[in-house]
Amino acid sequence: MKVGSLSLDSLASAPPRERRMLAVGGVAAALLFVLGVLVPLDRGVSHAQQRIAQKKVDLAWMQAAAPEIATLPAPPAGNGESLLVIIDRSARESGLGKSFSTEPGAAGSIAVRMEKAPFDTLVAWLGILAQQNGVVVDSATIEKSGAPGLVNAAIVLHAG
Repeated sequence: MKVGSLSLDSLASAPPRERRMLAVGGVAAALLFVLGVLVPLDRGVSHAQQRIAQKKVDLAWMQAAAPEIATLPAPPAGNGESLLVIIDRSARESGLGKSFSTEPGAAGSIAVRMEKAPFDTLVAWLGILAQQNGVVVDSATIEKSGAPGLVNAAIVLHAG
C-alpha cells in the first residue's frame, strides 16, 4: 500500500464504515454535479431553443406582412416645419426631451442621441414621427443602458 494514494486493495481492507462514507461521498458528489451543473445547463439550452423558436415565428410573421406594408400609401409630408423643429417638438411632447440631443447630419438628415431613454417611449416616438410627419429612420443603434427598460440610442433621421 502506498501512502497518499488509494488503491483497490486498500479500499477492500478498509473498515466497512470508511467504505460506506466513501460510497456516500461519491453519490453526493455525483448528485451535486448533476444538480449543480447539468440541470442548469439543460434549462439554459431549453430556454435558448424556445427563444429561437419564437424568433422564427416572428420572422415568418414579418416576412408575411412585408408585402402588405409595401403597398401602404406614403406617409404624409411635413407641414412646412424644418426637420429639426419636428424632431425637437415631438421628442419633448413624447417625454424624451431630457434624454435627447441632436446634431445636423449629411444631406438634410439629423443625428439624434438618446441617453437613458425608456425603450417603449423611444419606439413609440419613432412611430409617431413616421406616421404623422413622414420622418424616416436611416440608421439606428440601440444599446441597453444598465437600468431595466432604459436604452442609449444613436439614430439618424431624414424627411421622407
